[in-house]
Amino acid sequence: MTNRRTFIKNTGLLALSLPLIKNNLFAAAPAKKLPAIGIQLYMVKEDMAKDPAGTLARIGKMGYTQIESFGGDRGIFWGMNHKDFNKLANDNGLTFVSSHYAGDADGFDKTAGQAAEIGMKYLIYPWKGPQKKIETFKKIADEFNNYGAICAKNGLKFAYHLHDYPYKAVDGQLPIDVLLLYTDKEFVDYQMDFYYTVTEGQNPEAYIKKNHPRFKLCHMRDVLKERLPAGSEEESACDLGQGIIDYPHLLSTCLDNGMEYFFVEQSRFFQETPLQSAKINMDYLKELKLS
Repeated sequence: MTNRRTFIKNTGLLALSLPLIKNNLFAAAPAKKLPAIGIQLYMVKEDMAKDPAGTLARIGKMGYTQIESFGGDRGIFWGMNHKDFNKLANDNGLTFVSSHYAGDADGFDKTAGQAAEIGMKYLIYPWKGPQKKIETFKKIADEFNNYGAICAKNGLKFAYHLHDYPYKAVDGQLPIDVLLLYTDKEFVDYQMDFYYTVTEGQNPEAYIKKNHPRFKLCHMRDVLKERLPAGSEEESACDLGQGIIDYPHLLSTCLDNGMEYFFVEQSRFFQETPLQSAKINMDYLKELKLS
């Protein structure tokens, strides 16, 4: 039987510990944060064409830690050996995660091998364009499954970047829905461009949740509150935090549903230079509190 002295001692210890227990039970959960912030080099393509080393240095100093390239005139490695370009990126604190690339099966095989050799994670098909028949998108899905298998064989992943046309109905169906249905989940992921999803009247969070975890990457820019006339350059794109997209909530949803890579990609500039826009977007993301 517990004696009176022991009971009083134990009761006192419990009383002292209650505030600590209470504080632990009701402590705020750790704030969500993006694992890293990247930039799509198309945004600063003119600067990259003139001075790749200097441009990557400026991007790194802004706080970006990841880059995504694209298949321009000088190729995804900017006219360099793939190892040399990767080293240049790493020397400036940047991880070369992915690149947009459109090629045939042979091109994908060769490029996927080089990409895997330097530790890249994704090759991304950037553009197929509008199609007249929904059946064509089913054939495109088969093509993407093949590219995905090629990438997997080489040790990396394949994704498709969505522009506006996959959200426009063809034969009564949305191409995005057909592509998601007919591509193999094992081989094909997706990169959502939030701008296009929103301007085409769709809910990005709904698509991300419904198709968890297939949207692994994204492009980030904002949409002006007052839309510009249709046909103007990128119509309503603006820097992050200056438009209607609820990025604190959207990015939180992305993290909850398997998205891993986040790239700033602005193509309509209110600043004097793309690099100035890149800094404004980075500054916004640095201070962003996800909800």
